[in-house]
Amino acid sequence: MSARVTAVVLAAGAGTRMKSSRAKVLHEIGGRSLVAHALTAVRDVGAATTVTVVGHDREQVSAAVTDLDPTIVQVVQEEQRGTGHAVQVALDALAEEPEGTVLVTYADVPLLTGQTLSELVLTHRHAQNAVTILSAEVTDPTGYGRIVRDESGAVQAIREHKDASDAERALREINSGVLAVDAAFLARAVGALETSNAQGELYLTDVVAKAVAEGRPVGAHVLEDVWQTEGVNDRLQLARLGAELNRRTLEHWMREGVTIIDPATTWIDSAVSLEADATVLPGTQLLGATSVASGATIGPDTTLRNVEVGAGATVVRTHGSDAVVGPDATVGPFAYLRPGTELGAGGKIGTFVETKNAHIGDGAKVPHLSYVGDAEVGEGSNIGAGTIVANYDGVHKHRTVVGKHARTGSDNVFVAPVTIGDGAFTGAGTTVRDDVPPGALAVSAGEQRIIEGWVQRKRPDTASARAAAEANDEEPPR
Repeated sequence: MSARVTAVVLAAGAGTRMKSSRAKVLHEIGGRSLVAHALTAVRDVGAATTVTVVGHDREQVSAAVTDLDPTIVQVVQEEQRGTGHAVQVALDALAEEPEGTVLVTYADVPLLTGQTLSELVLTHRHAQNAVTILSAEVTDPTGYGRIVRDESGAVQAIREHKDASDAERALREINSGVLAVDAAFLARAVGALETSNAQGELYLTDVVAKAVAEGRPVGAHVLEDVWQTEGVNDRLQLARLGAELNRRTLEHWMREGVTIIDPATTWIDSAVSLEADATVLPGTQLLGATSVASGATIGPDTTLRNVEVGAGATVVRTHGSDAVVGPDATVGPFAYLRPGTELGAGGKIGTFVETKNAHIGDGAKVPHLSYVGDAEVGEGSNIGAGTIVANYDGVHKHRTVVGKHARTGSDNVFVAPVTIGDGAFTGAGTTVRDDVPPGALAVSAGEQRIIEGWVQRKRPDTASARAAAEANDEEPPR
């Protein structure tokens, strides 16, 4: 048999039970849409050609598929007349008839893995079957098509639940809907399908009976991991499969040497990468393409999306996205890393600090209560508490540059564009409007004035006045 595989992913269903303006297959678990999970599994099989059949919400689904892989062939099933019709539409869309094996799968079975699909295809090839069914034995098979075998155990048919007899409904081996089919046989068989069933549809599963009638071998690859056969039809199932996927993801990383203190409160997306000896504390979400290097500690109560965390870094009670945290750096607690933030090795972004489009150099620190946006802070510099980078003039954003080993005072405002030179200092309460030369001190506040007795005169009947009088050994104001 030819080793060539053509994959057909069925994504044309309406998904009405989701009760959503978004197409069912675009809902996500583990940071990926359902259709993205399906296409990832197919890609891992190494299919030469992948065809996705779209129908309901086709504009949404088609755009998402194109974003995922523009080489995927897309075809519209204008009228949903069953799975057999969908496959027929897919085959008609190909420039030439497929050869080898056609793998048919679905866009709403997100736990199905590429490894399982590869095993199905290998089983199909080695047995030289016309059709090989991915099946599983379940406790409650209600609603599923049943695998009907003869006395010898050979597969004879797939009977849909609505068409099954009482004896057939008692069977517990179910059809997942995923098939590996000889390409030449499939092209002929789908053209001969009929609608003589309770639904009045063209069932793809009827190709099994056709193969048996022709004396062609039909097999079943029984999957022990029943979760992989489960589809998503409503939000309850979406949440259930999402939780199971997360459990599997956490288990994978713990087996790879990552410490996860509380799996019950930890969520990690499918595309996240973790190195051994990273530690994830309770209440943490690692999303998107986040990566965490060895020795880093994330959490508790932290959400990172597309954030790169270096070795030995610590990120505590922080929300971050599209940012880089260098090795041995510290972030938080209560920090907000917005897109474009880059913190160098050994640097610090501290408590109640917000950063955006800012490069903070190696060993540089923004410890407290500050906003640093559209800025560059040089190596070893320290930004005083309560500093604001005023980067927006109401029309345009401007950039602030703080040189190496500078020391800026508390309660500063940097009115961009402005540069503070290497080794420069600024005084507390300074508003920096002009460039500060290297090694200079910038101050903007005038001399302090003392108005003696102001509180007793202006606030005579207050606790402050009484405290001042006591400190001055005076009679309290009356």
